[in-house]
Amino acid sequence: MSASLDGKLVVAISSRALFDFEEENQVFEQNDDRAYMALQLQRLDTPARPGVAFSLVKKLLAFNPAKGEPPVVRSKLVEPTANDSQRVEVVILSRNDPVSGMRVFRSAQHYGLAIERGSFTRGQSPWRYLKPLHANLFLSTHLSDVRAALDAGVPAAQVYPQSAHAGDAYPHEVRIAFDGDAVLFSDEAERIYQTEGLSAFQKHESEKAQQPLLAGPFKPLLAALQRLQQEGTPSIRIRTALVTARSAPAHERAIRTLMDWHIEVDEAMFLGGLPKGEFLREFEPDFFFDDQTGHVASASMHVPSGHVASGLINN
Repeated sequence: MSASLDGKLVVAISSRALFDFEEENQVFEQNDDRAYMALQLQRLDTPARPGVAFSLVKKLLAFNPAKGEPPVVRSKLVEPTANDSQRVEVVILSRNDPVSGMRVFRSAQHYGLAIERGSFTRGQSPWRYLKPLHANLFLSTHLSDVRAALDAGVPAAQVYPQSAHAGDAYPHEVRIAFDGDAVLFSDEAERIYQTEGLSAFQKHESEKAQQPLLAGPFKPLLAALQRLQQEGTPSIRIRTALVTARSAPAHERAIRTLMDWHIEVDEAMFLGGLPKGEFLREFEPDFFFDDQTGHVASASMHVPSGHVASGLINN
């Protein structure tokens, strides 16, 4: 029987999002890929330092049973297989060359990350491989790859390599924070705000409080995370937060939309335009997703952050 990723949470990630390759990348950016390959080969036995999304990946992989643990029983009518027991699959999708890819895999092995699959494209955009992977999330430092992924319907974010790294206060929780408009929700309301101002936005959202917002690019990821959480594991859980510039009375439509989707979040912060960074510092997520570069820059000083290049403001 051939291998399958069906039913898994599939995270595709670039090598620079997972590991700190900023020093090596400076050589690559000088358009000298031979020197870059030589440097990576020279450092083959030196594990790369953890990157911005390392904590997120490590914790998500903890949803897979350790070797020797029995597979998860999802149905009494179907005998579980080894493939069924793996709930999360992390795949490297990198512009690195195959030689440099050896160091990526060795670094993952060094940290105990069970990553077995990867595509290394030597400078070419790898986003086209997201479709056969059925990826639920793509994290990359290349904005053009992120835009292409979002256009293809895959939740994707540009990782800010200089972001603060996740703390270690919650080792048994995957903590993820999402902006609302143009991330979890469509940018319908954001368009009103950008074109007509705050008063028109508040009026529009109050009048449509009972009408659910359309889905944004990250709704499928939030739904997949909820399914993963519901399957349960004694060793780790997921905690999610909505962190939005909305305030009352525009809060109600956001909450009712999540209720209509039958999706729960653990926390909701309606900040009314306050800077998000300090609130996120207290929540301590393993990753935060926002469509506005200003919010991402503020957040990245405190927590791992990524830019979701979707909606009117990113056109």
